[in-house]
Amino acid sequence: MKYPIKMIVADLDGTLLRTDKTISDYTKNVLNQCRKSGIKVIYATGRGGSAEQVAPAELFDGRITMNGAIARIGDTIIHDCLIPYQIARPLLIACDKHGMKITSETSRMHYANFDVSELWPYITNYQIVDFAQHDKDAEKLYTPNPSLEDKLFIERILPSELYFVETADINGFLGQIMHKDAIKAKAIYALANHWGIAQSEIVAFGDDLNDIDMLSSVGIGVAIGNAHTEVKSRAASVCLSNGADGLAEWIVSNIDY
Repeated sequence: MKYPIKMIVADLDGTLLRTDKTISDYTKNVLNQCRKSGIKVIYATGRGGSAEQVAPAELFDGRITMNGAIARIGDTIIHDCLIPYQIARPLLIACDKHGMKITSETSRMHYANFDVSELWPYITNYQIVDFAQHDKDAEKLYTPNPSLEDKLFIERILPSELYFVETADINGFLGQIMHKDAIKAKAIYALANHWGIAQSEIVAFGDDLNDIDMLSSVGIGVAIGNAHTEVKSRAASVCLSNGADGLAEWIVSNIDY
């Protein structure tokens, strides 16, 4: 049976991207054919500005970044949900005093207490700042490879307006602090409403814990074969791995385009 899908949503790392952080030509061709048939194709990632380095904007009808904090169509922001600096600042100061590496990211700029490029050489747009003077709202806060002690510390001081999630990263793991309304599902709905697309007409693909909300909220949630065990348990379907073009193969088998 083919599903009447009008919108395809793909996480990037571990899902649409292969291990070498590229999108295969086969997958690009399948998605391009979907777009030509009128199906909207978007990505939803925890990445910020680096997303466009691995997933060029021209390949997509819409882009969701920062785990759902920002949703764009072209250069137009359709949805945003930022952390006010009045809430972010005390948290940044506390994490800094605790000895953690911590960053506030917004508008493709990283405001940190460490040299961000040492971990991510492709990130050159960063500033080492005094958080006591920091007055910019954040799309997200992040900390690389938080220890168990770090995570417990964050839980103790985390304001009720925010949530913490840990995802896979090229350096191990990345702890991300987001506004509670900055989730992929809400950003997806914002784009779907803009285009007049119903929830039942959306399929989403993901592999990590921060994908569970969107996989559970759309018409069909598909876990990639290499996905976290909990993600697979919450998905309606499981496809092949990212290295085997799982997303594209599922589309070919299940969507009439």
